[in-house]
Amino acid sequence: MSAYRRPDRPSEGYDGGRDWWLIRARGAITGLLVAAVVTYALVVGGAGLGNWVNRLGGLGGADQTVEVEPGRTVMVEIPSGSSARSIAGILVSNGVVPSAIEFESLVRTREAGSLLKAGTYELVTGTDLDEIVDLLIAGPPLDVFRVTVVEGLRLRELLEVLALASRNYSEEDFTAALVSGDVTSPYLPQGLESAVWEGLFFPATYEFFGDATPPEMLQRLATEMERRLEGYDWSAVTARGFSVYEGLVMASLVEAEAGTDEDRPLIASVINNRLERGMPLQIDATVLYALDDRGRSPTLDDLEFESPYNTYRIAGLPPTPIGAPGAKSIEAVIEPADTDYLFYVLTSEDGSHSFFREYDDFLVAKQQADALGIG
Repeated sequence: MSAYRRPDRPSEGYDGGRDWWLIRARGAITGLLVAAVVTYALVVGGAGLGNWVNRLGGLGGADQTVEVEPGRTVMVEIPSGSSARSIAGILVSNGVVPSAIEFESLVRTREAGSLLKAGTYELVTGTDLDEIVDLLIAGPPLDVFRVTVVEGLRLRELLEVLALASRNYSEEDFTAALVSGDVTSPYLPQGLESAVWEGLFFPATYEFFGDATPPEMLQRLATEMERRLEGYDWSAVTARGFSVYEGLVMASLVEAEAGTDEDRPLIASVINNRLERGMPLQIDATVLYALDDRGRSPTLDDLEFESPYNTYRIAGLPPTPIGAPGAKSIEAVIEPADTDYLFYVLTSEDGSHSFFREYDDFLVAKQQADALGIG
């Protein structure tokens, strides 16, 4: 219905740098996943951290507590010069441990203050406190890299980004990992071909240690998507007769079509209205996906292309998502706008669309947009 527009940059997990496709970092990466951190201006190494801990007074003050969701992997940055108290606060803020005082007390009991080391750690929420102290004593690995997966990336593009980030593995290695059975998701359709993984990796910024393997990296992204999907109430979607997976397919269509956040729930409403009436979706982005193309409007010949993804020729939804939907597109499908719109067309250079109930009104707007070189 509208020209496919590639997302300009990630809306989640993006840190504002120029190189938003791939950002690498070596050694300790500061500033990520840290909230309410008290840092001290000491130009010291890991040993200097211990000096501050040794000078720590009593454990007075209110405890910081949090309900821990076990089994989630998080990257935690411990700044140089952090006290046991500030480390405890960092761990609580990231949901790694439930109580700051409990962790701080254990550090004192084990007389481990002088042994703790600053750096970037990969920790699993709910891990035993003694094990966390052991990890902080051992210190972080030296090699850490960051990779940003932007909203709307297709699977092939996503695998290419991961391969470039890892440096040690090729795109073929990541494809092989998908069909090996080593990567799992409860939302994975039947079949071992890699294409069934389309849309099942959540777009965000991730950090990995340098020795991360393709299955480990892919599983991290798949687990994050699973966690996100399970955090939503899908009852309104299932009440309309769709599964969570079909909701994810719809979210990928919204992601591919929307140029502004305001348009997402409106496009989701058009998709719902057309499906309810048995109308073909006629979404341009599905045609371009079938053609493995981007960045243009499909031609009349393109619209005749035989493919289960060509929603000008098929009824209902395509068999899989057509890219990686972000949180805002998923939320738009869960809570679409309440409209009777059946058509939309790109009418502004800022990526926004105009929406219509009647085909004749849509056609006039499309002709005007085409005349301006927008549609």
